Amino acid sequence: MARTSAPKQRPAPVNPPSAPSKDLHVFPNPAPERDYLIQFQVPEFTCHCPLTGQPDFAHFTIEMVCDQLCIELKSLKMYMWSFRDEGAFHEKVTNDILSKIVATTQPRYARIVARWYVRGGIYTNVVAEHRKKGWKGDSILPAPQLPQATGL
Repeated sequence: MARTSAPKQRPAPVNPPSAPSKDLHVFPNPAPERDYLIQFQVPEFTCHCPLTGQPDFAHFTIEMVCDQLCIELKSLKMYMWSFRDEGAFHEKVTNDILSKIVATTQPRYARIVARWYVRGGIYTNVVAEHRKKGWKGDSILPAPQLPQATGL
């Protein structure tokens, strides 16, 4: 009986898909003379529980009032993706992401609302904020929306 060979693998693409990265890229704020709110929705954030190794899933809402620099979207996507294979407690990963955004952009204001999907019958919401010293732009900030969880 003739032996069949394994399927031939296609060659790697010349321009491979993007990979996760811990780098955040920025661009100049096009309207630094005014306060305006930028909101990013990241509905498919994943990492792993550092104790069990089980996957954790969250919906992140990142709001910021930029000063001189704004975050480039693709780098934010790649940065958020970089946590996929890492173990992290909900509180730590939420605060680590806020710290990276603040260190990279020095915003007037930044808030992250991380809505973690149910684990062990418990939903977890983590809200972390940063305000630049002396900034008084609270009038443009909506309160975080934390609906009662019913399956998110």
